[in-house]
Amino acid sequence: MTATFSAGVLLFRRTGEGEAEVLLGHMGGPFWARKDQGAWSIPKGEYTPDTEDAVLAARREFTEELGLPAPDGEWVPMGEVRYSSGRKRLLAWAVEGDLDPEEVNPGTFEMEWPPHSGRLVAFPEIDRAEWFDLAAAHDKLVSGQRPYLDRLVEHLRAAADPDLNPPDDARS
Repeated sequence: MTATFSAGVLLFRRTGEGEAEVLLGHMGGPFWARKDQGAWSIPKGEYTPDTEDAVLAARREFTEELGLPAPDGEWVPMGEVRYSSGRKRLLAWAVEGDLDPEEVNPGTFEMEWPPHSGRLVAFPEIDRAEWFDLAAAHDKLVSGQRPYLDRLVEHLRAAADPDLNPPDDARS
């Protein structure tokens, strides 16, 4: 059983109330068409760690999935999550930025549809993108990616209160 590696971007913006929103994409294709809760994802995609840098892969996949350039802001490492199957590993970075979901022009993928028909049909990588507050995002996001929301909250709290971050030499 070999692992599959993906890299992605958790794009976030701050609202006027000092809260954060994240951009999620609803996964395209027939399997996800009638699902909403747990059917959204951060822009991400597969890469091969032996031959490609994860940050470059995350940038590429952001552009491929949304049809827009990856944001230029500070890329904050959010670490890795492993999906419950144990076979998929995802590295993600949080980046503060803004974009209009109406401008999203997703890439496509092909799959045989209907199953066993021999017909290849193209579907959008994501069929829509939206901004969600963190509570709503928790319900929308596929369960394997939910830890990134908690990590984003930790990052934003630490950034707002530098006293929460002791100097490196003070950490044990």
